Amino acid sequence: MEYRIAVCDDEEGERRDIAGMVRRWAEAAGNRVRIDLFPSAESFLFEYAEDKNYDILLLDVEMCGLSGIDLAKQVRAQRGRQEIVFITSHFEFIAEGYEVDALHYLTKPLSQLKLFEVLSRGAERLQAEPPSVVICCEGETVRLPEADILYVEAFAHYIEIHTCQGIYRIRESISAFEQRLGEDFYRAHRSYLVNLKAVERISRMGVTVAGGERIPLARGKYDDINRAFIERN
Repeated sequence: MEYRIAVCDDEEGERRDIAGMVRRWAEAAGNRVRIDLFPSAESFLFEYAEDKNYDILLLDVEMCGLSGIDLAKQVRAQRGRQEIVFITSHFEFIAEGYEVDALHYLTKPLSQLKLFEVLSRGAERLQAEPPSVVICCEGETVRLPEADILYVEAFAHYIEIHTCQGIYRIRESISAFEQRLGEDFYRAHRSYLVNLKAVERISRMGVTVAGGERIPLARGKYDDINRAFIERN
């Protein structure tokens, strides 16, 4: 497996030491890892605004400017599902960690053995998470859980991804996007891809998804989509 990990600490030596431990963990566990280092919460959030494709965040709690806790709250406010690990010299912030579903607190000086254990636990949780797809939309990289997608509609040069939270428009063919999704998605029509888990009603004229929207069903697909719906539900 390959994991992308951010290390955010305002002390250069700490960043370097943590990154070295992460590389040793990856080597010992047989994983590949990409590590990005940030000297402040603000510098991380600047990068995160353009690219949200991180798996694990290792955050120093006490930094100049925004704290690691503040950073984590902003990530969660943007529906970020990364595993978050706080690194601190004090314990009075632990209660706030529960608010952002932190994986663990680690204390300084950092124990390599303990960090290895926490990273392995984070990797296990990531592998157990529901499948998702990464898209680039309006200059941002977004990880979309497949379960949040209701249906996809194709236009001339782009597709619209209709989700529980809103609509994402990206430049990609519906056929290429279909290849990136799991088995819960069905091509109901040349221009429509539907999440079978979101289907509420199937008729010969169309498919109704959660929220009441109806998408067209191609002629001759009624029996096939019913079989697929039964298999996936």
